[in-house]
Amino acid sequence: MKDEIIREIKASMQTVISAEQMSVLSNVLIRTLQHVEVTASTPDSQTRVSANSQLQALFISAKRVEGCSEKTLKYYSSTIECMMNQIDKDVIDITTNDLRCYLSNYQATNHSSKVTIDNIRRIFSSFFSWLEDEDYILKSPVRRIHKVKTGSLVKEVFSDENLETLRDSCTHIRDLAIIDLLSSTGIRVGELVKINRDDIDFHERECVVFGKGNKEREVYFNARTKIHLKQYLASRTDDNPALFVSLHSPHNRLNVNGVELRLRQLGRKVAINKVHPHKFRRTLATMAIDKGMPIEQVQKLLGHVKIDTTMHYAMVNQNNVKISHRRYIS
Repeated sequence: MKDEIIREIKASMQTVISAEQMSVLSNVLIRTLQHVEVTASTPDSQTRVSANSQLQALFISAKRVEGCSEKTLKYYSSTIECMMNQIDKDVIDITTNDLRCYLSNYQATNHSSKVTIDNIRRIFSSFFSWLEDEDYILKSPVRRIHKVKTGSLVKEVFSDENLETLRDSCTHIRDLAIIDLLSSTGIRVGELVKINRDDIDFHERECVVFGKGNKEREVYFNARTKIHLKQYLASRTDDNPALFVSLHSPHNRLNVNGVELRLRQLGRKVAINKVHPHKFRRTLATMAIDKGMPIEQVQKLLGHVKIDTTMHYAMVNQNNVKISHRRYIS
């Protein structure tokens, strides 16, 4: 690199200085640059991408230490990377207007719902708040971008008839045990597939699950679930420690996609709409509150950190609201 610089300088000067002066200039350049390290500079765009990627990687590492799942980290990373690719600036120079325009264009281009846009906004808020806390920026540009207002929709729950119909549609004891465990515990599907046989305490009708952030908690199941779980385990011939495995050899641990697919198939079989694992969780929360369980206990049962999340899941029975109105107000 030094030799190239010297050659370029000499080539530029050869028409204005003599051969003797050129020799002197060459010696001066060699002596001056002798202890100087010369490296090629990278284009501004490459430098910016490298710096942005480094901050993104540090943020993801911080969230991993906090206990975020790999699925969540992947969503965070792809969302932030997409934003930085569109906003062609150093991340520390991104402004509120840059982010507002990005969210607006994203919604228009992808026809995204308000819920999706607010999820993206929350990820940006977490990222830029971290940059602020770590002193990379003075103030998060997301502070002035308020929560996106979304419509409050009453989400469906299973009726007692729905649950009995789903149970009757099961042709294998495993599927019946899955439905019973989901409906009686309200656990997440991600928690369900991590359960091992040894985690089940049949005497106390309880089991240990690992929720979000690898937080451990106890959940409880009813007598019917106990009977069907025992029947299912007795029918197994494999030695896989997992509680639920595939029906066919080599009987691998059932994954989230496998449970969701099986439940959809059972739902279509009996013409019940939107049969998915989370609907069992919502149904349990609604039923528990409807029958008078204190909201704090429902929160503990579901493994929620904030009670607001529990209230979001629970849909109070409208008939009970009507009866209470007549009792207390009319």
